[in-house]
Parts: sequence; C-alpha cells; structure tokens
Amino acid sequence: MTIGLENGTVMKAFRIYTLLARDNEVGKEWLQEYMADDVIRGLVDQFAREVDCVTIIAGEQLYMIPETRLSPFHMNNEVIKRTYLRANAVNADLYLMYVSIIVLIGAFYDSYQTMEPTRSFIGIEEWTALVNERIALLKTHPEAELKEMEKEFSYNWISLIEKWDAMDDIKETAARQSGNTISRVSFMDSVRKFLITQELVTDIGNQEITLTEKAKVVVQRYFMELEYNRGILEFLYQNDTFEGEGSEHASDL
Repeated sequence: MTIGLENGTVMKAFRIYTLLARDNEVGKEWLQEYMADDVIRGLVDQFAREVDCVTIIAGEQLYMIPETRLSPFHMNNEVIKRTYLRANAVNADLYLMYVSIIVLIGAFYDSYQTMEPTRSFIGIEEWTALVNERIALLKTHPEAELKEMEKEFSYNWISLIEKWDAMDDIKETAARQSGNTISRVSFMDSVRKFLITQELVTDIGNQEITLTEKAKVVVQRYFMELEYNRGILEFLYQNDTFEGEGSEHASDL
C-alpha cells in the first residue's frame, strides 16, 4: 500500500472492493465515490487486479468481473453445469452454451466495426434458428478440419454438433419433457436463464430478450478482442457477417 494515503480513503476503497467481491456490483452511491476520487478508483482497480478481475461501469452500476480463469471469482465449468444445465451435462453442453452466446451477440452486432447493437431484442425461437444455422455451417467442414480446429481452439466441434443433433428440434410442452429428452428450445432457455442471472440479458416478455448495459460494455471492451475470443469468432463466422464487413479490422483487434 502506498505510504501517505489517508486511512479514510483506503477504507472507502476497500469497502467498495469488498462489496464488489460479495455481490459483483455496487450501486449509484458507491459508483459516485468511485468516480469522484482518482485515488479511491485507483485503489479499487488495484484490488481487483490482484484477484485477476477488472471493473466496468454500466449505467449506474459498477461491476467487477473475472478477466482470467485464474481468478477466484471465475465460475468453473462444474458450477455452470450443476447450476444452469441438466444434472448429466457434459463438456459438450458447455461448448454449445458458449457457441449459443456467441451467436446471440452476433445477432445484435453485425461486424467488428459496430460498437452499439443494431437491433433491440431477439426471440428465443429466432435465436435457436440462428444457432441451428451456425451448426449447419460447421457441418460443411470436413471432419479432419474440425479435428484440427479442435487443437487450436480447445473446442470439440464434432461432439458439439452431435449434441445439437441429438436434441429434438421442436418446441416441447412441459408435459412432453421427461428423462433425457430435451428440445433445442429447452436448451436455449437454460442458456437464457444463465445470461439473466449474470445480468447480461433482460427478459422483456413474449419469450424475447434484450442485452443489458453490462453486456454492451463487456462486448465493447472484451468480446471482439482476439486476445479473449481466441479467433473463435472468425472460425464460426468465416465468409459471413463478422468476417465480411469487419474483416479489415479483425487483424487490428
């Protein structure tokens, strides 16, 4: 700790950090303290970096989000599977969840050049159809190429495709859902609930969702960066929107 800082300043910064550590966010009152004092802001950011996290401001909220898997605040795969997916979920379900989230972002942003969403909301059935379209395009790659890409991205693309194909492509009623039977829409609804819990989307009714301010900031600061998405966007969207209009900027990210 830097010598000479007033104890009150340090304690305010630490109070903000502890609230962020507990709740992942603080509201308007503490955000104002954070914004008004450069020293407090610097200390909070320093505390966050010590646990491999970053702070972001979205609307009237200050959030702390893990930046790497090494962060103690990073949600591990087992927790995600146990909390948001079926009891017998495997890694392929996680891969499919992540791809579904990428497709969701792709539905709102049409290129690397887009800093703001180009649409206001999306319905779960349209989102499901877009994921199905992306999976269909993955199938056009030779199996040998998919296996080679698995080495580069640490994603088992073949098992992801098989997982999607094994799901019913009809919308199930609650009465029809039983045992291992799950529809694609049911799976997408699980992803939707995960995103709502993480405050990345808001349910606006009629099976439609919209991005939150938090999600928009995360997309702007991290999602498009090759450092974070590891080229997965280019692979999924090659010869498509993200690779098209925005491709001249992709190498600069």
